Amino acid sequence: MVLGMVTSHEIAPMAVGSFGERLSSLRLCDGAALEGVRRSLEAHGQLTAVVAFLDAGRAEILDGFKRLRAARVLGWDTLAVRVVDTDAIDAKLQLCALHGGRGLTEIEEAWVIRSLYRDHGITQPEIARRLGRHKSWVWRRLMLVESLDVDVQSDVRLGVLAARAAVAISRLPRGNQRAASRVVTHRGLTVRQTELLIDEVLSASDEQGRVSLLARRLEGDARLTAPGPKPSRAVRNEAEWMGADVLRVHDLAARLEARILATPLETFPPAATELLRDALTRLVPVLRSLESVIVRASGHERTA
Repeated sequence: MVLGMVTSHEIAPMAVGSFGERLSSLRLCDGAALEGVRRSLEAHGQLTAVVAFLDAGRAEILDGFKRLRAARVLGWDTLAVRVVDTDAIDAKLQLCALHGGRGLTEIEEAWVIRSLYRDHGITQPEIARRLGRHKSWVWRRLMLVESLDVDVQSDVRLGVLAARAAVAISRLPRGNQRAASRVVTHRGLTVRQTELLIDEVLSASDEQGRVSLLARRLEGDARLTAPGPKPSRAVRNEAEWMGADVLRVHDLAARLEARILATPLETFPPAATELLRDALTRLVPVLRSLESVIVRASGHERTA
């Protein structure tokens, strides 16, 4: 028998069929983990209440998706639920807090951030403040999901591609991501092997080279193995570190300039274009500040 709608923080049974699962799109559901929850429910019963919030009069699951799905498999009629007093925005923020110990994957975090940013119009700085994160963390998560091909994201949702492998694939141009995902899934590559594959693809000189390489890897013409241990490096002094940083900044600046000139921002998906344009705009004062420091340190005046 199902009791009436529970109040905030009160635990009571609720019909399994009465729950909403709108937030499930922000979570992954590993088959092995789901089976583990099913066995636990079958052997010990429900030890922890499902957490839900009310949205338009319906209890939406906030924490306990695997318990709900396992209960359905077992044919249960009810689950113990604790309804908390929150709204959809705070519920999504709480997804990160509730799983702070166990941790969401990067792509799950990215889905949550994108939903807050796109669906609710919350600014990146505000999301960062409310999550206690730096705004660069929020931007990186947004760029991850905005630049990752939707089919690759579907592979992750279906469980055929590991979330960490998808993060590695996101480094590739969007046009190469589906092919890379096929290589990874068809050949059963580990996350480390996926990272090596992506490094190899990125080393190709042009688009045709990347396409050809992925086609060869799909056929299995080479084995991807982890590299051996790297030789130890001598400890650098501060001057050597500064010199290395100068070279690194020089290389990064040249690479970024070449990328911007070769690939107009408008060629990316609109969401990624918006984020990149904002990031480049915010980079300008950083570079101006660095220029000012360099001028003072070197004693050379700016040249026209």
